[in-house]
Amino acid sequence: MKRDANLSPLDRAVRIALGVALLGIGVFVVQGVVGIVVDLIGAVLVFSGAVGFCHVYKVCGICTAKKA
Repeated sequence: MKRDANLSPLDRAVRIALGVALLGIGVFVVQGVVGIVVDLIGAVLVFSGAVGFCHVYKVCGICTAKKA
């Protein structure tokens, strides 16, 4: 099932950068359960930035991508 992209290139870049930063913080700075939660949030941000689709945006009716 293909989903239409709802993230702009800037939104995607910010999500990927923030996700990578959170992954680093979760691995090297924060320990225990909090570190795992931070890693999961970072992974979700990297994934949504990579595929260009955000389920939360879809539910809220938000689309930052330009319509063709």
